[in-house]
Amino acid sequence: MKRPIRVLVAKVGLDGHDRGAKVIATALRDAGMEVIYTGLRQTPEMVVNAALQEDVDAIGISILSGAHNTVFPKVINLMKEKKMDDVLLTGGGIIPEDDMQSLHKMGVGKLFAPGTPTSAIANYIIDWVKEKRNF
Repeated sequence: MKRPIRVLVAKVGLDGHDRGAKVIATALRDAGMEVIYTGLRQTPEMVVNAALQEDVDAIGISILSGAHNTVFPKVINLMKEKKMDDVLLTGGGIIPEDDMQSLHKMGVGKLFAPGTPTSAIANYIIDWVKEKRNF
């Protein structure tokens, strides 16, 4: 690859717990990625617009509030509207397995539960970008 993988890490909605998002952002940076962290209380529109402006390869959303069945569909639909078909939408947090499967069927990438090794998340993003992005 000719440049580092660019990942936008976001917290959407009123969920104020950002420790995990910051840990992931640091781990992805340590894995050689360029990370843009949007901070707390972002809207889906803000996340997708920032991802477009930053020309990211992946968007990672941290959800601990239980709003995953609202947030991820909204973000994936906005991404489709903006023709961001070659950008990975992934994330993690407190998401039941059945909901993970439903979101995956909508086009959301792999979702990670608390306790997942950060290396597994970084490797997933690296492998996805190598397979799907051409830069």
